[in-house]
Amino acid sequence: MRSPSNQDASASRSAVMNNARIIALLNEEQVTFAERHPRSRALFARGQQHYLYGAPSHWMRRWAGGFPVYVKSAIGTALLCVDGYDYVDFCLGDTGGMCGHGVPAITEAVTRRLGAGATFMLPTEDADWVGAELAHRFRLPYWGFTTSATDANRAVIRIARMVTGRNRVLVFNGCYHGSVEEAHVALNDGQVVLRNGIHPNGVDHASVSRVIEFNDVDALESALERRDIACVLAEPCMTNYGMIEAQPGFLAAVRQATRRAGTLLVHDETHTISAGPGGYTGRDRLDPDAFVIGKAVGGGIPVGLYGVSDDVANRLWTLVPKVNPARVRQSSHLGFGGTLAGSALQVAAVRAVLSEVLTESNYERMIALAESLAADARAIVARHQLPWHIAQSGARVETMWTARPPVNASEVAKSRNGALEALLHVYFLNRGVLITPFHSMLLMCPATSARDVARYSQVFASFCRDVMGTDSVPAEAS
Repeated sequence: MRSPSNQDASASRSAVMNNARIIALLNEEQVTFAERHPRSRALFARGQQHYLYGAPSHWMRRWAGGFPVYVKSAIGTALLCVDGYDYVDFCLGDTGGMCGHGVPAITEAVTRRLGAGATFMLPTEDADWVGAELAHRFRLPYWGFTTSATDANRAVIRIARMVTGRNRVLVFNGCYHGSVEEAHVALNDGQVVLRNGIHPNGVDHASVSRVIEFNDVDALESALERRDIACVLAEPCMTNYGMIEAQPGFLAAVRQATRRAGTLLVHDETHTISAGPGGYTGRDRLDPDAFVIGKAVGGGIPVGLYGVSDDVANRLWTLVPKVNPARVRQSSHLGFGGTLAGSALQVAAVRAVLSEVLTESNYERMIALAESLAADARAIVARHQLPWHIAQSGARVETMWTARPPVNASEVAKSRNGALEALLHVYFLNRGVLITPFHSMLLMCPATSARDVARYSQVFASFCRDVMGTDSVPAEAS
């Protein structure tokens, strides 16, 4: 039997030493949070009378304090709540606010467009610039608008089924692609199940979905052998279960295997756009058949975008021939789209985001700050001999409760500690720092500063000391 390493021994000691403290600290921090936020607590209580989940979106109830902080205003990374506390925002609307809050370039473009008309079911001149920029950044020539990344994923799945004549969609265990039915699946002891207690919604998921572990080339090859999969829908780096990077050679293997099987490859970069101006696809010159993005690209305006390759476009046009609209009234609904998709307002927002906010120079700053924050966090973790891994890719950073980088969602699931995660979130809330409530993900935006990073590092060091029971620092919200 293998002798335990120093790292294993440290992990074992930490787990034993801290479990009781974690529960006690969590209870204390939740009491503190409730006492400091009476206005937010009252608003959430009133919200129970009007909203299914107490607030306009069910995501808003996920904060560890027991109720959400209600926002009064936000500029850049500075957020002010209705109870008068200031926060540094590293959550940034779970990527939806990745441009930052109250960005002048976006505000001015959207205000100007609203003043001149927001939606006509007719294009504007901005559309010409946006189409060319999308093709340049993401390396796919043909694009369409939707009102969310979920709808963009639905569009490319439908296109994949049309051009391949196949029905199944392959996804990776632990994925998230919005409210796409085909992605509401997970692996449990090797069996495909619906994840998170989701209702089947009248869908026979066994006939439309296949799910395997990320980074498992053998499982991918086996799944594609049946030649019944229309598309593989994937993030180049998984972000839903925490950040799980592709192992060396995996993305190339996926590309090769899908081509051999006649299966389309779809990259959903709604979160991984944090890797750079073109996401992983642009940065690493990847070659998907279709591409999806949403959230950040609209700068706060609901936008989803999907792009397809020359080959996919030509195959689609063969099924639905292009006609001369001057002679024939063309019906081209095809089962996806929406009245507000491609509106003048959406297009104006996307142009402002791509031309003035998510630029090369801003990404350089954001990524440098993320690298600095990750380095600080790794030093703090090492100092306290905590068995945690700090993942960083582009402008995104995450604390993972495992000593080594995980290779799939099942590995992440084994390391999850609900009480520890809840403690981390409410602890940071009580000290004026917002991070994504579903796990421990941080995001930089163009307004993020070195001072913001230092504030996070200070609170993280305090958190680690308190978890370990040494040199506790009193909770103080700004």
